Amino acid sequence: MQTIANWLERSDRSIFTIINKQLQCNVLDVIMPRITHLGGATFTISSLLILLIFTFGEQRFWTIEAIASLTISHIFVHFIKKLYGRKRPYMIMSDARIFDNPLVDYSFPSGHTTASFAISIVFALHSFILGVILVPLAAVIGISRMYLGLHYPTDVFVGASLGSLTAILVVQYFA
Repeated sequence: MQTIANWLERSDRSIFTIINKQLQCNVLDVIMPRITHLGGATFTISSLLILLIFTFGEQRFWTIEAIASLTISHIFVHFIKKLYGRKRPYMIMSDARIFDNPLVDYSFPSGHTTASFAISIVFALHSFILGVILVPLAAVIGISRMYLGLHYPTDVFVGASLGSLTAILVVQYFA
């Protein structure tokens, strides 16, 4: 079991280094800090509230499901972060690239990634076209978290899995 844990930690650091340092370029240095905010609380909650106000019928119901998915997934994120208490990569790896305003709470799982998948998967399950747009955007949000030095790949993977699973369960529950 320790061998698997060691392999996972080495892989985590290796993939993190590729995304955080080797993909570095001026264009991504400008784009990634902006994209990452699309998974933040301010954007996700305000977007869903705007959709709730301005949509009707079927799309309004999808929005209610997305709100439920976001809420439930973040209850789990909160408890997992407290339970696991994993430090952020820039706190452990002295050579990690970090951008303005680093977060100081725990790293595992990625809340931004969880939120983006909790919302995008709900809409993807109802509309193929929305899925083609939103799911890749959610993936880029996850990558941005590593690019900015805030999360390990496992943080992002578990966040994406948690958000996706919550979305699927919520949509099935309301079906």
